[in-house]
This record gives sequence, C-alpha cells and structure tokens, in this order.
Amino acid sequence: MAGALDGIKVLDLSRVLAGPWASQLLADLGATVIKVEKPGAGDDTRHWGPPNLPDGTAGYFLAANRGKQSITVDITQPEGRAIVQQLAAEADVLLENYKVGGLKKYGLDYPTLKAINPRLVYCSITGFGQTGPYASRPGYDYIVQGMSGLMSITGPADGEPHKVGVAVTDLFTGLYASNAICAALLARERSGEGQAIDLALFDCALAMLANINMNWLVGGETPPRLGNAHPNIVPYQVFATSDGHFILACGNDSQFARIAELCGHAEWAADPRFARNADRVAHRAELVPLLAEVFVTRTRDEWLAALDAAGVPNGPINTVDQAFADPQIVARGMRLDLPDAQGAPVPQVACPIQLSGTPVVYHAAPPALGQHTEAVLMTLGKSAEEIAQLRQNGVV
Repeated sequence: MAGALDGIKVLDLSRVLAGPWASQLLADLGATVIKVEKPGAGDDTRHWGPPNLPDGTAGYFLAANRGKQSITVDITQPEGRAIVQQLAAEADVLLENYKVGGLKKYGLDYPTLKAINPRLVYCSITGFGQTGPYASRPGYDYIVQGMSGLMSITGPADGEPHKVGVAVTDLFTGLYASNAICAALLARERSGEGQAIDLALFDCALAMLANINMNWLVGGETPPRLGNAHPNIVPYQVFATSDGHFILACGNDSQFARIAELCGHAEWAADPRFARNADRVAHRAELVPLLAEVFVTRTRDEWLAALDAAGVPNGPINTVDQAFADPQIVARGMRLDLPDAQGAPVPQVACPIQLSGTPVVYHAAPPALGQHTEAVLMTLGKSAEEIAQLRQNGVV
C-alpha cells in the first residue's frame, strides 16, 4: 500500500537531529528521501557513540535516519554541486540546516534552486532563523533550552535549572518542519509554486512553552521552577510512597474529593483551602505535605491500584526498559526491527502515527554511509565509468 506522501521526493542536506527527524517522518509517511552526506565522514551522529552497532554505526544516528537513501557528495567541488543541483531540479522538497547563507557560495541556496525548480519547497532549519541579530550564530539544542526559558522552569524548585533529558527543541523543530513542508506541498497544489520555509530552534522552543508562555503574558509573573509540580493544577506531581514514586494527575475537583477519601480525609474536599483547584493552587504549600504524609504509608503499587479503582489519573515512573516492556507499548507495536543491507536486524522505535488508509511505510533501516550513491547517480544518467571517475576525484 502506498504511503500518504508516495511520489514526493525529498533531498535532505541536513545533519544531526532537527532536520533528520523531519525527513525521517516524511520517509515514514511514504516520501522518497535522499540523504546527502560528506564523503568519508557523513552525518556527525554516525559517530556519536557508544553504543554502536557491530558495524560502528552509533545508536544516535539510528534514531533519526530510517527509510532514507544515503549518497556521498562533496559539494565544495563543482561536480558535486552540479549533482546536487540535478537532484534538486527533480525534487519536491529540499531540507537543510547549514548556517545562514552557508549554501549560497555553492549555488545551493533557495533563490538559485528556485530558478532551476520553481516548484521546490525549500526548508531551512537554523538556530535563530534567517533574520534578526542572532541569525549568524550557530544553534544548539542545549543553549536554546536555556535561552528560551525552558530550563528556567525545569528542575527542582530549590536547585539549579535543568535541561530536558532529550533534545526537545531539536525534536519539536523537526516536527514543526515536517508540518510546514506538508502545508507548503498542499499550497503548491493550488498555486503551482514552491516556497521557502524559515525555521529557528529558538522560535520553536519559545512557542512550545504553551501554557507557561500564557501564564506570563496573562498574569505578568515570571513562571517559577516547580520541580515535578504543575503551575496551574494541584495536586499534579510526583509523590513518594513506602517503596518508590508515582505520578498523581488530579484534573478536577471531583477527582480531588476521591483522593481525599482514599487518604482517609474526606473533609479535605470541603475545606475552603482545598475545595476548588484555584484554592489548592493558592494553598499548595499546605496541601502537598498533607498528601505526602499519607502517600508514604503504602507501597507504590497499592496506591496505583487504589487510584485506578477510584478513577483518578495516575502512573508509574518507568525506566526506558520498563517502558518498552509495558503491555500497552507491546500491543501498539512500538518496538520493531528493520533489516540492513546485509539482512541483519536493526532495532527501531516505530512511528507513532496511525493512518487507516495510508499507513506508515518502513522502507529500510538507516542506511550505511553512501549506500545508494551509485543507484542514485545512475538515475541522473551517470554511467559506471563516470561514477568511477567521480569516486577517483573525491567528488562522491
């Protein structure tokens, strides 16, 4: 069955995470993605291990490059630039994350390629965007987490700011990019022309703060760091039990009444300090210690079972291995293996999108460096002799 983006050709000049995350999603949705890499080295993340597969490929690379074809091209050489321009002439999408203006000297910038292919959707991902005083700065997820305010709300209330445990600004930017690309492709159906997309990690990181942004814009108070607590809902946080921790997510006043009853203090639900969520937020410092004193008297699993029975949202705090073993994850098929070029299984995490009519397509495992160079060059009309000469000259 064809994927939703079957017939769409994506030329991917991006590296590391934000761009590759976007192009992997496009590949999962059925697009043909050609990943252009530097000869002899490739995407930096190929070497960001351990852990590594037996062939040396790092787990980091495997996370974001499924379903792509890899070709190696040296764009600093005229012949290499010509190859990429040929590919761009036939592509629907070009994705890149070079510094602002970095591809202009190679004739691979949007104005140049638009003249060759007016239907091209050209997506640029940078740290700070194509405009503004920081446009020339390199962008790194960690730095952007700090600059955007994300780290100011992450970590213990009485401790230092923390980054999120995964590169969320890269990942969110990748998701924004794939959405923008699909929107531009849809717009092209009406206009007949492609367009440029300008995405910045900094912009995306700020946008993803969601209710935290609004809390400041509406309330005027700088959002504090609350550790595992929620700024707008109480109790909505981690609590300790006699043998571990669990998450309590009380979403409304009726749920709180049930929590109070389970704790043996039904009167809390009528207490004017705690009756409504707004009251509980205002009196967080009084309520949370009362709950903590009760929760520590029983085991984690006892509380989870009791809260489940009462219809109160809750959950365990799993390690990654426990998450993969969770029966819900197993039932949803989120763990899979894809064969590499030699037929060896490569572990993967499934795409979480479930489409009934055009389901996700798993073309292949993440490619070896330059695995598809010959095949792609042949589609451009290059002969075996020409390809051999390009190899000898270090162009591919």
